[in-house]
Amino acid sequence: MQEQFVLSSDAISRDLSPIGLAIHAILNNLPVTLRSRNNLGVKIEDGAVKSESYTGPILERVLQENRVIKTKPQSGDYKNVPVIVAPIRDTSGAAIAAIGVVDITGIFDLADFMNQQSKIIAQMRYCAVPETQT
Repeated sequence: MQEQFVLSSDAISRDLSPIGLAIHAILNNLPVTLRSRNNLGVKIEDGAVKSESYTGPILERVLQENRVIKTKPQSGDYKNVPVIVAPIRDTSGAAIAAIGVVDITGIFDLADFMNQQSKIIAQMRYCAVPETQT
């Protein structure tokens, strides 16, 4: 008998866990949260499902607003941590689930990133060995 997972607005944690774990692995173990419209979902961290009855304020907003949201939640397990959460839509375009990850691009201040990049480039130039002329 072949295993089957159903992704629907009524999906339960057991249905969502394999999808969340795969995305978690692809993203090099960044935290992943996932829930369906009608049931609580999963929180995945450190290679394992940490909760099978998870929801968060941004997951809920995405389900209501049916749009991608990039923000720092003001409450919940990821309070003040940049996250990006997207709806999973059915063929009619309705949000049937929401999936979120910690947004590592939101952790870095752009000015600080550019400053660090400049320092790295300068250091690489300093360390570069000049080519010998023949």
